[in-house]
Amino acid sequence: MKTVGILGSGPVGKALAKGFSKYGHQVMIGTRDKSRLDEWIVENPYAKSGTFDEVAKHGEILVLAVAGRVAKEVLNSSGRSNLSGKVIIDATNPISNDPPQNGVLQFFTDLNHSLMEDLQTEYPDAMFVKAFNSVGNPFMVDPDFEEGKPTMFICGNDLKAKSEVETILEKFGWEVEDMGGAEAARAIEPLCILWCLPGFLRNQWNHAFKLLKK
Repeated sequence: MKTVGILGSGPVGKALAKGFSKYGHQVMIGTRDKSRLDEWIVENPYAKSGTFDEVAKHGEILVLAVAGRVAKEVLNSSGRSNLSGKVIIDATNPISNDPPQNGVLQFFTDLNHSLMEDLQTEYPDAMFVKAFNSVGNPFMVDPDFEEGKPTMFICGNDLKAKSEVETILEKFGWEVEDMGGAEAARAIEPLCILWCLPGFLRNQWNHAFKLLKK
């Protein structure tokens, strides 16, 4: 099992740290000040904590699980050499600081460009794969819906990296749809807006997407 480094210690990072550990990976979770995780590590001894730099060194697979507006800053703190040649599962969304408008999140990108494309351009030696950005953290691992397995949409430029992420997602209980290269993140990232609408409008957060095929 490959080691996994989680860049981000919020609810998404913690949920995925638990999930990767459940399925046999050695996990290190990172934050700017790792003392903030001391209590959580005591309660969740399956993971180690570290700085972003330490986590990026540890993980053979990395997960970027931070607010989109600080994604570049976190990657810079992780060290360019530590990211080179590694699969980075990009769970970020380019959500701006502006409040939602009638439940619609506002992005700092537009439909002709995505955050993941920016990250891939900035770090061309890493292999970014978009995943986990269009569902709530309680359902990221072992989602349980009466209608069956939900669909996780992924994209990225490296076929081998996407295959590796697909294997992980299937193990986590997902059907996977590969939507192509990094440009497809222009469509996948806005799924976050759609996923959040029932929550903001009706306080309904227990759902996931499903692609039906004939």
